[in-house]
Amino acid sequence: MIDETPDIRFPQSLLQDSAIVQLPERLTVLEAVAFKQTVSNLLQQKTAHQQITLDFSKTRFIDSSGIGALIASLKSAQGKDIELALESVQPPVMATLAMTGLVDVLNIKSSAAWSNKEHRETTHPSVRSIVKRIIDIGGALVGLMIMVIIFLPIAIVIKLGSPGPILFKQTRCGWMGKKFQIWKFRSMYANAEAMKKQVENQASGAFFKNDNDPRITKIGHFLRRTSLDEFPQFWNVLKGDMSLVGTRPPTPEEVETYQIPEWQRLDVKPGMTGEWQVNGRSQVRNFEDVIKLDLKYQHNWNLRYDLKLIFKTILVVFNRNNGAV
Repeated sequence: MIDETPDIRFPQSLLQDSAIVQLPERLTVLEAVAFKQTVSNLLQQKTAHQQITLDFSKTRFIDSSGIGALIASLKSAQGKDIELALESVQPPVMATLAMTGLVDVLNIKSSAAWSNKEHRETTHPSVRSIVKRIIDIGGALVGLMIMVIIFLPIAIVIKLGSPGPILFKQTRCGWMGKKFQIWKFRSMYANAEAMKKQVENQASGAFFKNDNDPRITKIGHFLRRTSLDEFPQFWNVLKGDMSLVGTRPPTPEEVETYQIPEWQRLDVKPGMTGEWQVNGRSQVRNFEDVIKLDLKYQHNWNLRYDLKLIFKTILVVFNRNNGAV
């Protein structure tokens, strides 16, 4: 090492044409914001670095904000044709990177021995709650049994209403940004995705909303108002991609626009219901308000709070004025 430039949180050094950044013990939202800025500053320097090496030897915990900072830094480095490499990645971090699929995306030069069974700290107590998972499984089984009963009549009216598949699947981002396929009864015309650019977005920020969306079929309006379109999501809950109660599951396109603090909403599993759904989801137009509701859920979470939100959801569903449109 021929030069060393200390940073308050991220000591830096130079080795030939590589800049080395030492990461802290925890990479959560505050550290993640500073980390992203540190990498950005290195990329803007006139002295060209062919590689930026991230030293993870001290890091034992990374949450969704840290994951977001890593992804953002990787894209920025690629835009400058500079290699971003990770060294000495410790088992808890490797387990998280493997779970999110980033081990196949990031350039990991070296890591400590680890396995998929490695114990790792979770980002939020709700993620490791066994009782919450039991409630999820029980609720999902009940929901799927009801879906078996209603499937045929719903399938018939969907087919009569417009040509296309009965079920609709879409890629969403779950805990820590891991992608999964969400399932719903189809409430839009088959070419809805192609038509999206022609529809005005009445919401601000990283999500889409239109009160009179022309892509929704007549039967689709009924399915959404009664929340019947969401019954297939009980399969996602049973699989563990979602929970009965959580935050709103975003699309990858939405996550692409996130700033680092907004990744915090991915610290918990997405839910079929939550604060956003029971607080006038049809009236929420500002993405910042969605973030506030999601963070409110994380801050207030306990099992009793989950049951309270489930009860509120049932009341909302039976009040057609509050249903989704």
